[in-house]
Parts: sequence; C-alpha cells; structure tokens
Amino acid sequence: MSLVTEEIKAKAEIYHGDEICQEKTKFLLKEVGLPNGLLPLEDILECGYVKETGFVWLKQKKKKDHKFNKIGKLVSYATEVTAVVEPNKIKKLTGVKAKELLLWLTLSDIYVNDPPTGKITFKTPAGLSRVFPVAAFEVEEPPSKEAVKEANGLFKVAEPQEVKEV
Repeated sequence: MSLVTEEIKAKAEIYHGDEICQEKTKFLLKEVGLPNGLLPLEDILECGYVKETGFVWLKQKKKKDHKFNKIGKLVSYATEVTAVVEPNKIKKLTGVKAKELLLWLTLSDIYVNDPPTGKITFKTPAGLSRVFPVAAFEVEEPPSKEAVKEANGLFKVAEPQEVKEV
C-alpha cells in the first residue's frame, strides 16, 4: 500500500522520469544540508515533494541494494521511499533498510548536526543509532553542461599576431 495518496499528490510538485528525478533528489538533499549520495536510486519513475509539509516520495522500477564502500555498509531501498525533510534532517523515513551483522534494520531518521561536525546519524524506530562520516555519502557530481561550455570559453586560443621588430 502506498503512502502517497491522491490528496497528497494534489498539493505536490511531481516529476516523472529518471533524469529529472535524479536531479531533483540531489538538489533537495543539498538544499536541506544532507549529502547528495544518500539516496543512490536507479530507474526512478516518479518523485514528488510537498513544500508545506516537507513530505517527499520516490518511486523506482525495482528494489535496489547499494553498498556504501567507504563504510562497508549494505543498504536496501524499496520500490517506494517516503520521508519528511527538514533542514539537516530526514524523518518518518520508509522504504530504507540497512544491514547490520545478519539483520536488516529499518531506518526512520537521518540527520547531521548543526553546527556541522562532519558526522551523520542514522536511527531505527527502536531507537538504535549509528554515526558515520558525512563524506561516506557524498558523490562527486560531474560538471554541468553550462560549466563545461563556460570552461571551454575560458581557454580559447588567441589569433596569431604579427610581431614587428624595432
């Protein structure tokens, strides 16, 4: 059963397609002060955001398991991920589980401290929490097309000039 009702959709900004949803997801994470690689989803079909409440959802074609190599943790993302976002925080998270030893633990909250300490905390509904470096969840973004065009414009070769000896 989906947590995204027609009533919620009526109040939301909704986007369809992987490319725009990837862009909007990274933008939203950056806007609320969280690392851009926190939600490494693939084949996103739909994403939506209700600005008044902070409710956000992402629907992908199939479940995705992702290993964060810098910390050696496996995380599973369901076909539908929902949450409420606030500055430096994701709460009421659904659809995300992390593997700890032999157990899959549901995550409910993710937050970074303010002022920034370089650490990010993950909590379960049972109150268990783990702290990791924020850098483990940051992904280097490729330069935008505009930035590449601008950089190319900076390195134009000057026309050859005639030199006159005096």
